[in-house]
Amino acid sequence: MKLIPGAPEIPGSFVDAEGAGFTLFSAAAEAVELCLFDTQHREISRHAMLASSGHNWHGYLQGCKAGQVYGYRVHGPWDPDRGLRCNPAKLLLDPYARELAGQFHWAEAVFDYQPSAAGNTGWRLNELDSAPYVQKAVVSAARHSAPRNSLAVPWSETILYECNLRGYSMRFPGLDESLRGRFKGLAHKEVLAWIKALGVTSVELQPIQVFIDEAFLEQRGLRNYWGYNTLAFFAPEPRYAAGNALDEFQEMVNSIHDAGLEVILDVAFNHTAEGDALGPTLSFRGIDNLSWYRTEAGDRGLYINDTGCGNTLNADHPKAQDLVVDALRYWSHDFGIDGFRFDLATILGRSELGFKAAHPLLQRITDDPQLNGLKLIAEPWDPGLGGYQLGQFPPRWAEWNDRFRDTARGYWQGHSAQLHELARRLHGSADLFEGFGRSPWASVNFVTSHDGFTLNDLVSYERKHNQANGEDNRDGQSHNFSCNYGVEGPSDDPAILATRRKHRLNLLVTLLLSQGTPMLLAGDEFGHSQAGNNNAYAQDNQTGWLDWSQRDQDPDFTDAVRALIALRRNWPLFRLKTYVHASSGSSATTPTIGWFQPNGSRMENVDWGQATALMLILSGAGQSVALLLNSSDHPFDFRPPGEHWAVVFTSLPEWPVLRHQQLTLPDRSSACLVKSDNHFG
Repeated sequence: MKLIPGAPEIPGSFVDAEGAGFTLFSAAAEAVELCLFDTQHREISRHAMLASSGHNWHGYLQGCKAGQVYGYRVHGPWDPDRGLRCNPAKLLLDPYARELAGQFHWAEAVFDYQPSAAGNTGWRLNELDSAPYVQKAVVSAARHSAPRNSLAVPWSETILYECNLRGYSMRFPGLDESLRGRFKGLAHKEVLAWIKALGVTSVELQPIQVFIDEAFLEQRGLRNYWGYNTLAFFAPEPRYAAGNALDEFQEMVNSIHDAGLEVILDVAFNHTAEGDALGPTLSFRGIDNLSWYRTEAGDRGLYINDTGCGNTLNADHPKAQDLVVDALRYWSHDFGIDGFRFDLATILGRSELGFKAAHPLLQRITDDPQLNGLKLIAEPWDPGLGGYQLGQFPPRWAEWNDRFRDTARGYWQGHSAQLHELARRLHGSADLFEGFGRSPWASVNFVTSHDGFTLNDLVSYERKHNQANGEDNRDGQSHNFSCNYGVEGPSDDPAILATRRKHRLNLLVTLLLSQGTPMLLAGDEFGHSQAGNNNAYAQDNQTGWLDWSQRDQDPDFTDAVRALIALRRNWPLFRLKTYVHASSGSSATTPTIGWFQPNGSRMENVDWGQATALMLILSGAGQSVALLLNSSDHPFDFRPPGEHWAVVFTSLPEWPVLRHQQLTLPDRSSACLVKSDNHFG
């Protein structure tokens, strides 16, 4: 096959009836070779790519077909101290690869320098060929089957369900071994029936794009379980497929949509799997290090590490911006993905001057017409200086709200000083979002997530137990607002178990009946435990995998979670589209909100600093709902204003009875009351 001029405006590879085209951007390259491999991953030919204006290297191979395995070798300057990392001995993955072949293996050859010399006698060029040890790109056929039943659940009705694709199905009862931990496992009708029956609307998947296991994990006999170590942003992870990953991923998305559920992908565009300056050269680093990554202005060989993962995407560079936007378009258009959760999303708005919501990349994502209508969810922080930006994202975005998490946890631990802060979080965090013209749904409320204790562990452990991660228990958050009620870990004491159960329900009442968008962590609905590990990123084993046998130990707990979700769904006052305030007054279209002491008196300024119990009442359109919360160690008599209230939920094992419009709520418990014009008969 002879290489002829291609289409430099089309990044990556494409195939048509006559052959295949290839384009690679590199401003650092002096020459680029396209390398073809046979089915045994043996290199069979090299072709010199043609240069064009704009630093796009391109070519077209007549007769080349879908399924062809390929990679690139980039010739150019190699001077690591100046951030120049071109080394043609390293086979490089196409950043736009949609399919991958082969497996990655840690070996000396995957480094562009000689690891044995690093730090001793300076940098030495590594001329070992990395091709036998790295994954390679595959020319993908055009996708002809359009995604079906893509959904558009309104934000005000959205309930997110965060899960790890592999861990969710590895121990699911009755699944065939070939399905466990794979796209087909999550697509199984019984798995989806469970999710659907909960009442959630949207499945938020931890990363499914191609990632690799870090070297230090392999040395410890561990694997990357969460997937936040992306290598290829356009390709689904092959370990989740039995056959063709693209086809099986599409089948999974279609099945989830057929079940009436949205699919939200967690994406980590903030860094790549190449790590710091001493990491492997697999793709971006060897193609054009200084364009793809942010480096120190005074030391171009040193990466800016605002991610804590060794490198940081250069969000200022137009080609990096193109890659992010193109990837989002691809997943949404070709597969019907309904939205994205952006890991360490502040990186996408960072320049050398810091974070700004008007950053070109954030604006491109926000305003792109092909992404219009998709859900955009930011994790609004990163480890870098000034990295905490909760409430600062553009109006189309929702954001993970860790202040909701910490406030809810602290309140139910009995911290009375949290009450005023709790009211703000119950209200949808208007203090954080309303001033920017945003709605309550912008606050993604959660009490647990993949990062931290599970709900069961939150009430069973006072300390993290991360020894299995191999970092001497130094990793993971130490300040968790957790408790154990006298026994660290599992207990067979009925009193302790009952108290822990009530605490879990109190947290879910707070989560699911607050204004905002709730996110439930998979497994919390039945009590999954990670044995006190609050950073299970490396626990691709029974610690991280959901233990479905827990369902049988307390099925009533799952029923309670379903009932809470149904309450939220059936009573619109729990999911208002706009903020209401006590001073707003009432009208035919505007609900009212009131904050009350248990005795029915309105909360005054002096009360917020000393109270431990609270009654929140929302009314509108002939309906009223009341949320009763008591985190103290003694009972309170609650007297909601008016008549005809009915108890529809409580964290107590037996529902309290309204007597003369008074409800006695014991210590550390919660309840929900409702009424409507029909007085419930």
